[in-house]
Amino acid sequence: MDLHVFNCLLFLFSYVGICQGQSVLPPGPVDAILGKNVTLKVLKKTEATDDIVWNYSDGTNLNIVARLKAGRVLVADLYKGRASLNATNGFLTLTGLTAKDSGDYSISILGDVEDAAGEIKLRVLQPVSGVIITANVTEAMEGSTVSLNCSAQGSFLEFVWTNGSSPIVVDGVRITQTTGEFFNRLIIKDVYRSDSSNPIFCTARNGLQSEKSRPVTLTVFYGPDVVIINPAKPPEFIKSKEDFNLTCSAASKPDAVLSWYYNNQQIKNSGPVLTLKTIEEQGLGKTAGDYKCNAVNSKTTNARNSSAVRFSVIEPLSGAQMTGPNPPLFAGNSSANLSCQVSAGKVTETVWLRNNEPLSASPRVVFSSDMSSVAINPVQKDDNGNFVCKLKNPVSEEKAEYKMVVNYGPEEAAIKGVKEVDLEGTVLLNCSASSVPPSDFTWKLNGTAVSEKSNVLTINKPKFEDSGTYTCEARNPITGKVVTFTHVLSVKAEIIDGLSDGAIAGIVIACLLAVGIAIGLFFYCRAKVPKEYGLGKPAASEPVESPY
Repeated sequence: MDLHVFNCLLFLFSYVGICQGQSVLPPGPVDAILGKNVTLKVLKKTEATDDIVWNYSDGTNLNIVARLKAGRVLVADLYKGRASLNATNGFLTLTGLTAKDSGDYSISILGDVEDAAGEIKLRVLQPVSGVIITANVTEAMEGSTVSLNCSAQGSFLEFVWTNGSSPIVVDGVRITQTTGEFFNRLIIKDVYRSDSSNPIFCTARNGLQSEKSRPVTLTVFYGPDVVIINPAKPPEFIKSKEDFNLTCSAASKPDAVLSWYYNNQQIKNSGPVLTLKTIEEQGLGKTAGDYKCNAVNSKTTNARNSSAVRFSVIEPLSGAQMTGPNPPLFAGNSSANLSCQVSAGKVTETVWLRNNEPLSASPRVVFSSDMSSVAINPVQKDDNGNFVCKLKNPVSEEKAEYKMVVNYGPEEAAIKGVKEVDLEGTVLLNCSASSVPPSDFTWKLNGTAVSEKSNVLTINKPKFEDSGTYTCEARNPITGKVVTFTHVLSVKAEIIDGLSDGAIAGIVIACLLAVGIAIGLFFYCRAKVPKEYGLGKPAASEPVESPY
């Protein structure tokens, strides 16, 4: 049969086969690498008696590649040395692929029972290589537009962009792309700072290979953002020489140049930290003022100010001391001036205490206008004790003390003790007299001095002769004042307990007899006095004198 006629018949059968069944060949396309080998597989089981023909079409011409007939394989001259047909399964293998091998391959199977045909596309792919990113800029201002171009060599290329490991999503608005056969252009409008968070890669790929470009690092300049001072609300008053700092921060790329201002006057200090030491060294902060931080970006040329923070620097108080009058002081006659001062710091509040109680102004207690001193005229006994001045300012507190001694007394003395005591008892007589300094005491019994020199007189086992008037004399050794107080003590006999009724009756009778005998003896003696002594009964005209 003429080869041209045979080819026409094969084309017809192939067309019919394509129309009649799709299970002869697997779905395509089949991708293969330039210069490598490829095998086109057949899904339909073939028989030894089948007549199999493989054809190639470039879209214009139809050429036979190989044929199996009666168990014999025939390869067309154009494919000799590169094509082989498996007589068992009908597979077609091509080696040393060239770009011209790309196209449509069809198979026609003429069998004893039925015929079959199929078609599949082969794409011979050029290896992916030379993937390179170029950018219109590598440094951009936030909000500007950046264009990235990815070029590569290869067949049927696809391009994928990633930021680090995350795919860049092309939304068609902010991020768009244009694709050519060998390039892909990515355009980013209103570039964000996050677009520079990771290196950018471009990956070119086809069905069989892929290659990633070298990374491109995009630098996006931005800021400064909001300028923040920490602490945002410092105390109203800061203690001098304390470990206190202000810190300034602002999101910026590159880092912003930071400067500090006090009441709009620039401080000779740059950097994120302003120390209290710097403030004081420049003589600032003694009065309340506003502190601000200014941030400038050298690339974007943008500048921003922070909100102001306000405080003043106060020197803490130290060296508190109170001075007072020279002794001695006498109640009702002396005056006293107390003064309270510090060696460092400014006092804003002074509180005076006397014996832990607030000291209040009165006609005799007068404070100075700044409360630094107090005059007491005259001093009284109640002024004895501790005087304290508490000195305060907003950052510290100091105090000083002065012990004041006001001499007075002794005031009216008093004796505490029993007035009657039995024999063999114990007597305690306590003499008290308010006095500063304490009084010296002396005791007298019925005008006679007693050896006791303390304010307590103790009498152990008092006797009848201890009865009488006791005098306590209190004398102040400074004022020289003396006061006395008397106390009458009676020492009684002890009543005997435990006598029987008969004994008591005998004692009573004996007493009565003694009284009767005494009376009888009196009248007897009177009767015996001679009348010549005038002791007889007087005449009625003569007066009688009482012996008492």
